[in-house]
Amino acid sequence: MKSFFQFVLRSAAGGFVSVLVWAISFLAFHEDIVISLLYGLVSGMAVFFTLKWVNRRQFLRSNGLTRREYQYIKRNLKEAKLKINRLQKAFIRGRSLSNMKQNIDIIRVVNRIYFITKKEPKRFFQAERFYYSHLDSIVELSEKYAFLNSQPSKTPELADSLKETKVTINQLTDTLEKDLYIVLEDDIDHLQFELDVAKQELQKRPLEIEDRRK
Repeated sequence: MKSFFQFVLRSAAGGFVSVLVWAISFLAFHEDIVISLLYGLVSGMAVFFTLKWVNRRQFLRSNGLTRREYQYIKRNLKEAKLKINRLQKAFIRGRSLSNMKQNIDIIRVVNRIYFITKKEPKRFFQAERFYYSHLDSIVELSEKYAFLNSQPSKTPELADSLKETKVTINQLTDTLEKDLYIVLEDDIDHLQFELDVAKQELQKRPLEIEDRRK
């Protein structure tokens, strides 16, 4: 949402400058209308891209990232989005009422990690194990489970394989939740600190009131 408003602001600023430069060039300096339009267009684009550069620089600075690190994270997020789409398709193909709640929970967790990281790229490094290992594992196992579960005839060996895959997916679900906790750990610690401070303040107030009465 913030990036959208920044885009609107850049566009508005660029448009305003374009009109202003065109008006000055055409009306004040009596330049040809086409030349004036060209001046206005170039000026507006210059303002737009300058503001875009400033916004990007501020964003990187606030996240403590270099441009190279941000590009690296963006590539990984793009790949992760494709994997999440594959995961959703696997759950649709292997739809089962018994697994529905678990599948919803998995999608909720992986999307939560993805969107938190997309919003605050600096958190990517807290979720490296998720992006480099756990996401791949859950996607591959879910696709395998969906494929095997769709077979019309299930032999004892196939049933055992499905059972084993489901157990592993259950274990991975717990791992994904731990990944989410790691990503949110700083927020949780900060909240706990704020709660401790608030409790201390509440404990002090009765003593202060009692001292005033004395």
